[in-house]
Parts: sequence; structure tokens; C-alpha cells
Amino acid sequence: MNSVSPSAVQYVGVVMQEELVESRRPQPLERQGSFGLRPAPTTEPGREANGEPDELDKLKSKLMTAWNNVKYGWTVKSKTSFNKTSPVIVLGNSYLLNSEDEVERFRLAFVSRIWLTYRREFPQLDGSTLTTDCGWGCMLRSGQMLLVQGLLVHLMPRDWAWPDAQQLTEVDFEVFRPRSPARAGGVPIPSFGSPRGSNTPEKSLMSDQVPKCSQKKRPEYRRDSQGETLHHKLVSWFGDQPHAPFGLHQLVDIGKSSGKKAGDWYGPSIVAHILRKAVAKTSVLHNLAVYVAQDCTVYKEDVVHLCDLSLSQTPPDPSSQAWKSVLILVPVRLGGEVLNPSYIECVKNILKLECCIGIIGGKPKHSLYFVGFQDEQLLYLDPHYCQPLVDVSQVNFSLESFHCSSPKKMPFNRMDPSCTIGFYAKNKKDFASLCSAVSEALSSSKEKYPIFTFVEGKSQDFGLEGHGSNNSGPAAHILPPGRQGMMNNRRNSDEFVFL
Repeated sequence: MNSVSPSAVQYVGVVMQEELVESRRPQPLERQGSFGLRPAPTTEPGREANGEPDELDKLKSKLMTAWNNVKYGWTVKSKTSFNKTSPVIVLGNSYLLNSEDEVERFRLAFVSRIWLTYRREFPQLDGSTLTTDCGWGCMLRSGQMLLVQGLLVHLMPRDWAWPDAQQLTEVDFEVFRPRSPARAGGVPIPSFGSPRGSNTPEKSLMSDQVPKCSQKKRPEYRRDSQGETLHHKLVSWFGDQPHAPFGLHQLVDIGKSSGKKAGDWYGPSIVAHILRKAVAKTSVLHNLAVYVAQDCTVYKEDVVHLCDLSLSQTPPDPSSQAWKSVLILVPVRLGGEVLNPSYIECVKNILKLECCIGIIGGKPKHSLYFVGFQDEQLLYLDPHYCQPLVDVSQVNFSLESFHCSSPKKMPFNRMDPSCTIGFYAKNKKDFASLCSAVSEALSSSKEKYPIFTFVEGKSQDFGLEGHGSNNSGPAAHILPPGRQGMMNNRRNSDEFVFL
């Protein structure tokens, strides 16, 4: 449920008051020959023809920004409950919350994920008057979180955790035994702290209210200065500045080639292609490629061609071990209007894999980034929280607002069927293991046809001209033999647009 904070109300009041004052202000006058004075034109000649926003557009943008800051600026929190007898899966790792040590492991794992949310007051997006992505940029933010998780496992050690996560100690979720009406077996768990700052409608627990288990001194986590420097650099690449390689400004600019603009809603398939182009465009990463699957099919030779650097040598050197790491993004649709329950077990098995970097999707028109599950509920990071701009160009800027302190869950049956699944392979051996492990997970589906498949060969072997996953040209929707029936059973969707 969304509620309104005093600060948000004040923000709206200030904006509306400014506009009222502006409308009452006398217009400047200019001379017009000997016929006296006339009001100066409010728009420059040719402005409308050039597509520049007029004053009415600016006013609408400001009012919409104010309303979205009310809507998304303060979300009333409720405790999330976790079952202490069932494992919690987070991106391939399992946590059984029946001991303080396991709770601490889970806490560090969740808080260490990088959280990218709505922001406000950032530099104006090119071609618009927007200075916030509130109300429309949630899928782009979810895509950013998917990409940044891939970069974390690419650049950081597998067991990396954010040292400052230990400073967040308030209680906002609980663990309990199942089927206990009074939850007598429930054990309050020291959680991750309030979402952000003094505007959050939560009161800190007094020392006498904190459960004994939270008073136990946590083990000191070794602070790695090199790791923290890389942590800051990684977050800065996603900053809301025009030149940040994976920031909102760059992603919106790339999206223009598909007819999208700032303020539009983006689907998970389109975002996958935008991420691919952003990685290909940047100079900050030289040994990472992004492959986007076509028609729910990963063509292995296309991945090899993208990653095997020996193939670019003249003549090719078979003995070369040079291989780019790869993010594999697979846009899929898990049903028609709603999620097909037959795919739930398969999605669980995918999230159990270490090579999985999460799923972007959510509820209808409400994007979320899924990182795990417990029982029949998905665990997610939610971008729908509007925060002020952080100047990531500053040395040692604060990282607190880029880490979520509150795990949230959602039933599988509320999941939108349209989503994109992400995987990471560091080298050629890892890619072979990924193909094997993911194929086994896909075979667990009760449906006749898997969510997607891996096939030998290249896309053009099956008539897919244009290499839609690796070029900007069009690609034909011609399926490999035997897969036409699979796609005919799926609902046609504009989510499967190739850029």
C-alpha cells in the first residue's frame, strides 16, 4: 500500500505554489514599432517545429513529478515472514533460517545485492522535461539490477559481501514455524534496518526492545579497500548522470532506436536488448559480452562466435584460451494472460542455479527483480521507491541508498508471465556447465514444451537472418524445426520485439 509522507506533501505544495506564482507574474513586454507594447512571445520561433517542450508540457511534467514523489516517496512497510523450516534460495545459495548464523548469512547475502530504484532531481533526460523516472522507469531499473548483479559476479569474488551491511540492525521481518496460529515458535530476527533515513515511518527499537539474538555481537567482516573501491566504481556506472555507461540517461537514449522515449513503459524483452547494446557500446568493459536469446532459443554457436576471441584472429588459433565472459538473457513468456502453474517448479530450479543472476518481470505493469524464493513465494527487490539523486562523481559517495534493507515476497501465481531470465558464464568451461545445468532445470517443467532451449548451430541455420540478438537489424521470426507448435501455443506478444 502506498501512503503519503509529510515531506512528499510539502514537496507537492511547494511545486504548486511556484506554478501559481509564475502564472500571476506579469509577462515581460517588448516594443513593436510605433504601435506601443505587446507581451513577449512565450515560445521561441520554430520551437514547436523542433519538437521542444512548451511551457504547458513543463508544467505537466512538474505536476506529474510531484504526484509520483507522493505515490512512490514513502511506502508503508509491513513485516515479511519467513518459514524457519524451509530453505530460502537467493541466486543459487540456500539458507535455512533455523540458527543465528544462517540468518546472518542470509542477511549479508540479501543486503549486498545492489538496489536501483526510482530517483528524482537528476539532470533532464534528453528530448523531454523529465527529471525523474517515477511511474514509468521500473523495468529499466529492474534491468539495471539484473545487469549489475552480472557485473558483481564478473568483477567481485563469489563470496563478496558489503561490509557496511552489518550496521543495519533494526527488526522488520520475522521467522516462524509453519501452521502455528499464534506463531509461538516465531523468532524475531535482527533485520536490515529502515529503508532510508528519517522520512521512513518506522521507529528505532529501544535497546530493551531488541531481541536477545540481535544483541549478540556479529562477527567482523573483513574490509577490503580494493573491493570497496570497485564497489563504488560499479555503482557509479549506474548513476543517474548523462555519461554513466549504464545509467538511465544512456538506456533511454539507446531505447530511442526501438521507438521508446522517456516516460514510456518498457517490456522485459526490450530492456534485455537495451542492456546488450549498452554493454557493447561502453569502453569500461572489454572482456564481457551480452547474448540475447531469439524465440526462446539459445544458439550455442552464436554464443561461441560472440565469446571465442581466437575466431577473430587471422588465421584462427585453436590453441588460444581467450574467451569473453558472457551474460545470457532469455526473454520468455510463461503462459497467456497469467502464469502457467506448470512452470513454477522450473522457475524454482532455475533460481537454484549458481549461474542464474535473477529474473526481471514482476506483476502486470509493475516491474520487480526476482532474486530467489521460499516455498511458493518469490523473493524480490522492488524499484518502486523514489529517492533523491546521489552524486556518484563524488569521492566515497554514500552507498546506503543502493542497498535494500527489507526483503519482500510475492506469491508465484501473481507473477506476470512475461519476463527475462539472466545467466552468467565466466569462461568456456562455465558456459558448457551452464548449458547442461540449465537444460536439466528446464526439463523439470510439467509442460510438454520447455520454457526455452539450447540448440547446436547458429541462428541462420534455422532461417533467422539478421542475428537479432547481436545486431540492430531486423530478424525474421522463423523457428527451428519442431518448435512452431510450441510458439503457436503461446500468446502473441509485443514483448518479443527485436531491436
